[in-house]
Order: sequence, then structure tokens, then C-alpha cells
Amino acid sequence: MRCLVTGATGYIGGRLAPRLLAEGNEVRCLARRAGRLRDVPWVSRVEVIEGDLSRPETLTGVFDGVDVAYYLVHSLGQPGFEAADRRAATAFAAAAHAAGVRRIVYLGGPELAAGDAATSAHLRSRSEVGRILLDSGVPTVVLRAAVIIGSGSASFEMLRHLTERLPVMVTPRWVANRIQPIAVDDVLRYLVGCAGLPPEVNRGFDIAGPDVLTFGEMMQRYARVAGLSRRLLVPVRPLTPALSSYWVGLVTPVPNALARPLVASLVHEAVAHEHDIAAYLPDPPGGLTGFDRAVELALTRVRDAEVETRWSTAAGPDAPAEPLPSDPDWSGGTAYTDLRERAVAASPEALWRVIEGVGGEHGWYSFPLAWSVRGWLDRLVGGVGLRRGRRHPHHLRVGEALDFWRVEEIVPGELLRLRAEMRLPGRAWLEMQVRRDGAGQVQYRQRAVFLPRGLAGHAYWAAVAPFHALVFGGMARNIAEGAEQFAAEAQPPR
Repeated sequence: MRCLVTGATGYIGGRLAPRLLAEGNEVRCLARRAGRLRDVPWVSRVEVIEGDLSRPETLTGVFDGVDVAYYLVHSLGQPGFEAADRRAATAFAAAAHAAGVRRIVYLGGPELAAGDAATSAHLRSRSEVGRILLDSGVPTVVLRAAVIIGSGSASFEMLRHLTERLPVMVTPRWVANRIQPIAVDDVLRYLVGCAGLPPEVNRGFDIAGPDVLTFGEMMQRYARVAGLSRRLLVPVRPLTPALSSYWVGLVTPVPNALARPLVASLVHEAVAHEHDIAAYLPDPPGGLTGFDRAVELALTRVRDAEVETRWSTAAGPDAPAEPLPSDPDWSGGTAYTDLRERAVAASPEALWRVIEGVGGEHGWYSFPLAWSVRGWLDRLVGGVGLRRGRRHPHHLRVGEALDFWRVEEIVPGELLRLRAEMRLPGRAWLEMQVRRDGAGQVQYRQRAVFLPRGLAGHAYWAAVAPFHALVFGGMARNIAEGAEQFAAEAQPPR
């Protein structure tokens, strides 16, 4: 089948495209700016067309030859988003019908109860878009999901940052409302499967995971999976949705314009009322993904991917929880980075020899007292300290201990990545790399990455950051100078 994915630069669309490709489908992506898809790993395998659903004149030919069209766009966070979404859905429906598209698939929000429409413009708009598409004359499936658990989902990011940053928090009444969240893996399975539904199916379906939880319970279970202490929640009844949205915007990086409608939607319970979708797409053999497992996948996939780069291993069909370059900057959790680069007047071989000799008797090339103190402090709290040294004075291999680090990856002559094994309120890596710039000049690139756990992790980074110029800056300078000195000594006498 040929599938059209709108919203391919968004959270769900960017993860759906590789899933559709993996199923053997042809994929066409509609984007207002094609350049935003330039760096995603699957872009060479899809057809990218620039167009804007708010401007119907740009849609000429977009739907030609399309069998299934996915509507995954919204204007949430923009002024007048309800009217904008209404216009976009109307244009999409008309273009799909005119082109003879066989099926529309739309991912919307939970259905509002009678009388609730006035309090949540977000859910009201999602419901209206669903009605427009169902009335389009094209067989349509509307999938109604509440909170989607996966890194990059705005609701999940709100949950993540509130829980990680506030061990004690005052909470509004809506924290006690029941929600039935769903893992992003299961959402994508439904989206792909709905492409093959029979043409007489023209309706909405509730989709949800197996767990019904309050938002407060979700925070406590997130904390447990993330290795945080139990959170103390203090309910404050006067904390209205409007006030709590500003509080969410202050504590989390989710933009206020997005946080406000999301918080307003959480005022209402979001529990599935039916599971009719199972008659067409049965649950997988192991069942739908539970909340704890969904959180675990979101955390481990993203944190492991962020160490190498923000997206280098992401977006495969089996890894929808990993980050994409098209994800917003505020998604994916906090990753503190200290990056140092220096030009080196030596060969790559000389630089690599110095890099591979780091640690043990050779030390860490900067401020030995600071490294010794850090090792003593680590032993004081039960860590390994610097006492392990290194196996061989000049060569390293993956998996071996190196002082209070573990060698995680080696690309001989190019890359050394170390994972910290000292006691930390988070996870840390140190990466040393041999590179060449555009002019062919040898460069040393050094990067420290820290993924904080809870408020203590953020406080730890703030406490040590003032010393980075001395420790990491001195390390980069001395490694570069050491390579240059080694190269000079290796020169044959004239």
C-alpha cells in the first residue's frame, strides 16, 4: 500500500513512518518544511512533499495514488488552534475524498462526557476533527487515546519532569482523576493495523493500556521505575487548572502554551469505555504493554541513545520510544553535556595513543588532586574509587574497569567511551574522540554526558559545573599537548 503520513515531523508521525516501511508499504510524508526531516534515519526511503493543510492550494497531487492517509497533525499551543484544526481537517477530508483514498486513520483524544466540552478546548477540538473525518465519505477510523507513554509525548514529558524534579509537591484535584494510559508501541501497532480494516468500518475506537491509574499513581510508579524515592503529594483544592498549568510550565520545560490545554484536559477522567478494536486487531500474545514496562522502555531506550548522539540509533521500527532529531528540544529528559574541542598539531595515531593511555598510573591529565578527592569521596559513600587502576598501561578493551569508569565502547584510533561507575545521582559517560575538521586538521573532541536522577541529580550537576573548566578544560588541553609532545619525540633526528 501507499500510505500518506501527515505530521511526519511530529511525535507519532515520525515513529509511524519507519513502522509502515518495515511492513513493506510505500510512504509519502507531507510536511510544511521538508528540511525538518533531513536528519531522520529513514528519510531516504520515503517520498517527502511540502504542503500545508491550512492552505488547500498546496495539496495538489499530494493524495494521488494514496491508499491510506494518516491524519496526525494538530495546532495545539497556537492561538486559535480550534479554528485552525477545523480548517485543516476539512481540507484533508476533501482532498482525500477527491483523490479516491480508501481509508483515513486519525489519532485523537478521549471522548468527552456530556457537559464537559466547555472545559477542555483541546479534547473538544480533537473530537470535532474526528467527526469531520468520519463524515468525509472516506472510510475512517478514529483512535481515541489518553496519555501516551513514550519519550517525546507532551503528556509523558510533563509526568517525567514533575516527578523527577519535585520530591515534594502540592497537587491540584485533577491529580486524583483516573487515566488509562497506553504505550507508544501499542499506539503504533494499532495505527499500522488499521490500514487493513475492511471498508465498512467507519467509526471510533477507544485504545488504552491495561492499567487504570490516577495521575498521582502514575507519578509514584514512574518514580519507582526511575529509581527515585516515593514522592510526597500534598493536595491543595484551591489550585485550579489555570493556576496548575502555570505551575507545570514553571517546573517542566513543556511550553506554557502547550501545558495549559493539556492540564485542562486532565481535569476529566480518561478511561476506555470499550475495547471493540480487539475484534479487528487482537491483543498481542503477551497482552498490551503495562504502564511500568512502558516507562522502563521510554527511559532505557532514550538514555542509551542519548549517550552516543541524540538520535543515532533511534527511529528503527522496533524502537519507537527513542528520540528523533525532529522531536522538540524539551522532550527526552535532561542530558547535561560538557563539550570540549581542540585542534592538535599531531597525527591521529599520536593523539589516539595518549587517549588510550588515560587513567591508572598515567592519571587523567588534569588537576590530580581533584580526581583524587573525587575518588576518596566515592569510596566514602561505598563506591569503587580510583583504586582499580587499569589492566594494561597502553591498551584498553571493551568491558574492562578503568579506575571508577568502565570501558563501554572502543573504535580503535577514533573513539573511547567510558561509563561512570562511581556513586552518582544519575548516569554519566566520558567520551574522547579523534576527528578531522573540514580542512583536514586533526581535532580532539571530548564530551562528558550526565543524565540526572531526580532533584539530587540536577543539584549535583549544578554543584560540580563550576569546576568543569578546570578539570575537563585542563584535560582536553593536556591531552592535545601530550599528543603533540609524543609526535615531536617520535620524529627521527635530522
